[in-house]
Amino acid sequence: MNGVPMNNAPHLLTEDRPEFERLLDEALRDGTILTALQTPGALTAEQLRTKALLAADTVAAAAGAEYEHYTRLRAGLRGAPPPGQSGEPTAPGLLTQLRSGNGGAGLFPVLTVLTPILAWAAALVLLLLGYALRAADPALALARSVLTAGWVALAAGALAMVVGIVGLILTALRDGATAPGGGDPDLTAELADARRDWQHALSRRALLPYLHAHLHSEPALPPVVPSPGGAPPADFTSPGYSSGRYSRPGFTSPGSEGLTDPEGREPRTAAFTGPDFTGPGYTPPAFTGPDEV
Repeated sequence: MNGVPMNNAPHLLTEDRPEFERLLDEALRDGTILTALQTPGALTAEQLRTKALLAADTVAAAAGAEYEHYTRLRAGLRGAPPPGQSGEPTAPGLLTQLRSGNGGAGLFPVLTVLTPILAWAAALVLLLLGYALRAADPALALARSVLTAGWVALAAGALAMVVGIVGLILTALRDGATAPGGGDPDLTAELADARRDWQHALSRRALLPYLHAHLHSEPALPPVVPSPGGAPPADFTSPGYSSGRYSRPGFTSPGSEGLTDPEGREPRTAAFTGPDFTGPGYTPPAFTGPDEV
């Protein structure tokens, strides 16, 4: 491996992203990174982790050669074609699996599944019919024959179920003891070496340089989710706020000599005069004494 980043490096597959996150956490615990995080103006560890996760494909491209070799080898051991430009492996079809001796289920497992179902269905019908005939005529020989056939079918279904369970256990034990590369230890060892090479290149040549280069960059912002229909987000404004500048609304308030102007600063003469309240004319009644009568 020459270690040069590839221009057409494959995208990081979904199954490998947990490994990327694990190596990222290990890189954040590196001594040089921990020391650099203490410098003034540096991002926090969580901000740096978020930034690296958002740029996972870009960061992993620095180890693209090792990753391509690892994914191709892994796909070949699984019997599937390597991932294409889209970065997703293609799964073999159902007919291909059935025709294959390794990936498809043979005739025996299918029979062990279908036999109990068919046998129990036949047993149910025969038993119901046999008991109905015996209820109609207890001496009828056909009723006894039908009941016997029903019980035989029930027993056959139970036996087929036991055989299927035993076969399933033996198949699981056999597959668990088989190596991923069809039992070839050399291919398995080569896959393990390719995985270690990719992990080392991703950690030393991709993650650590990226973290050092972005210690003092702007923190990553969450992606903006467009509103439905592509409409721009709602413009929330408040009174007196426009284009980032705030101006107080025009209002008037009473001043010492009248009302203020529309800006609320200069007083102006009141536009009204209060009513002139005068008391009613009151004259006391004229009283005359008895001498004037």
